[in-house]
Amino acid sequence: QVQLVESGGGLVQSGGSLRLSCAASGRSFRINAMGWYRQAPGKQREVVASITSDGSTNYADSVKGRFTISRDNAKNTVYLQMNSLKPEDAAVYYCNAEVVDTLTYFSYNVWGQGTQVTVSS
Repeated sequence: QVQLVESGGGLVQSGGSLRLSCAASGRSFRINAMGWYRQAPGKQREVVASITSDGSTNYADSVKGRFTISRDNAKNTVYLQMNSLKPEDAAVYYCNAEVVDTLTYFSYNVWGQGTQVTVSS
């Protein structure tokens, strides 16, 4: 089973920047799409950004122009560069990956444990 480990969250002032990382580990797998989601208290989890295996990206309107998603396929790692952070960006950020078992070709989704992002005004 593939596991995702996130890092990079923390406390930042409004207007500041953070970079989140999410590394996948396991055996006999490849990853198709990867994405970042977030969930603020009392709200539903929402997609922030996604990236396909060939590098095509999509962003939520609320983060376009401020956040950048990227990935290093050799390291099975996805990043989220967050600039010009606003208080409304505060949430727990989760990494998600669409994983394919290269032995069985079975595909499944995996979630990271989440990393807290706090933005002070």
